[in-house]
Amino acid sequence: MSDAVEIKKEISAKDVSLKSMIIAAVWIGALTLTKAFWGLVSEISFGLTMNEIALSGLLLAAVFSPVYLSIVLDKIKDIKIG
Repeated sequence: MSDAVEIKKEISAKDVSLKSMIIAAVWIGALTLTKAFWGLVSEISFGLTMNEIALSGLLLAAVFSPVYLSIVLDKIKDIKIG
């Protein structure tokens, strides 16, 4: 049996930010669809307003947005210097 080569992939902040934004989009979409179809399956109110759903998704994404802001500012800095 040959020696297994360990491949170590670095976890970058950009990847984490992208995943968090995808999760936030899925979060908003899933809760919005649930709220829209809730009336078909239950007579009880869903309990969340659209403002609360959007705000919770935005807060999920906002936690990691400084990483993207930093990347954009670095690119602007490189353009001005280069």
